[in-house]
Amino acid sequence: MVVVFFTGFGCSARTSYGSDVETFGRDGSYALGVHFGTMLKSDEIYPVMDEFVQGMMDVLTDSNTRFDMDEIYMVIEEAFEVLQARQSVAAEQKENDFLEENRSRSGVIVTESGLQYEVTEEGSGGMPTAEDTVLVHYDGSLIDDEVFDSSSFHSEEPVEISLGDFFIPGVVEGIQLMNVGSSYRFYIPSSLAFGSDGIQQRIPPFSTLIYDIELVDIVNDQDEDE
Repeated sequence: MVVVFFTGFGCSARTSYGSDVETFGRDGSYALGVHFGTMLKSDEIYPVMDEFVQGMMDVLTDSNTRFDMDEIYMVIEEAFEVLQARQSVAAEQKENDFLEENRSRSGVIVTESGLQYEVTEEGSGGMPTAEDTVLVHYDGSLIDDEVFDSSSFHSEEPVEISLGDFFIPGVVEGIQLMNVGSSYRFYIPSSLAFGSDGIQQRIPPFSTLIYDIELVDIVNDQDEDE
């Protein structure tokens, strides 16, 4: 359906524009379409194609547009709000489904806050408090296995994390459950991470974060001062 529609426009483009208009060329026009399509897809915007192309044609051929510019900004904003509301509902349901299924797996432990975890390797050292600074190796990923952060991005050595200042509550809670020498996998609900907003271009709204953490050591502030 879309192919036929575009073929029709391609055949009549010069007539629609007028004989005195120099077009962008077939390859250039295709590349322009890929460019705009890539930007739209990155924002998960999938327009109704016949309306999308009609809007462009009305502008390019100096035809009357359905809305004036003030109305256009309002219509776009309203469409964004409706789209984001639908996406938010779907994302929240997807997270709830994942967490509900994951908690029923053998070996998964659920805390009172809703944090889920499983023990990969149990250590025998001390346990940190919320005020401690710890040395850890970690990998952070989404439920689709996309890695968004890792200690290996910063150093081959374990990295220091000050639990009192760390910005993901689920990580802070989880590390306090560990003994030095342990490796745990944490499933951190969005309510203990970045919530319904996420982080633009990095963490979608309602994202459960999966953290694989090895607790290497607890940094003793008194020893450091000495």
